[in-house]
Amino acid sequence: MAAKKKSLLKKAPDLKSVLAELKQNGSAKFKADMSARYGIVTKAEVYGTTVAKLRAMAKKIGYDHALAEQLWATGIHDARMLACMVDDPAEVTPTQMERWVKGMDNWGLVDTACFHYWDRTPHAFAKIEKWSKSKDEFVKRAAFALLASCALHKQGTDAQFLRGLQLIEREASDPRNFVKKAANWALRAIGGKQSLKLRAAGRALAKRLADSDDPTERWNGKDALRAFARA
Repeated sequence: MAAKKKSLLKKAPDLKSVLAELKQNGSAKFKADMSARYGIVTKAEVYGTTVAKLRAMAKKIGYDHALAEQLWATGIHDARMLACMVDDPAEVTPTQMERWVKGMDNWGLVDTACFHYWDRTPHAFAKIEKWSKSKDEFVKRAAFALLASCALHKQGTDAQFLRGLQLIEREASDPRNFVKKAANWALRAIGGKQSLKLRAAGRALAKRLADSDDPTERWNGKDALRAFARA
């Protein structure tokens, strides 16, 4: 479990002041770049606050579960990104994770939640198992982005990651862009771990996929093999 992040502020910030700061830090250029350069498309209201600005704000705020829930409830993209950076992994619940993931409509929000704190919760692998079967593109992405994040942050056992490889193999033919890239990310993360068992299993899976007749499976396998060769 991650250590408690201490707030650098003298008093807890209120929602109104945080939203005002988010709006003040908004950038029209970054807002345009979100879709044009980074493929982040959302139906939500967007201020255009850069990730660097969001991280600076999160560092000042520290962990604040109540504020995170308030930020999420606004529906504003920037506020929800910040919510994922200030929520406390120790306080998040499975019900909350389900509620939040169903409100995610872009990869940036999914990956921020998974990489910043969902991987540090005790619920991560149960959600990976469940979400990997979802028909929703971004819920399914969350399964594999979370699996990748757990592998990169050393949150999990060899047995859990071997099960993760089984899920990757089962879903490796899903051609949807945000799913296949997350599955590939997870495969590379697991196959790149120090565990000899996981390295061997990851590379064996990549080889099987690379030899597949299915184009998506083949792309997943070949891309992972290239990454392993570079490493």
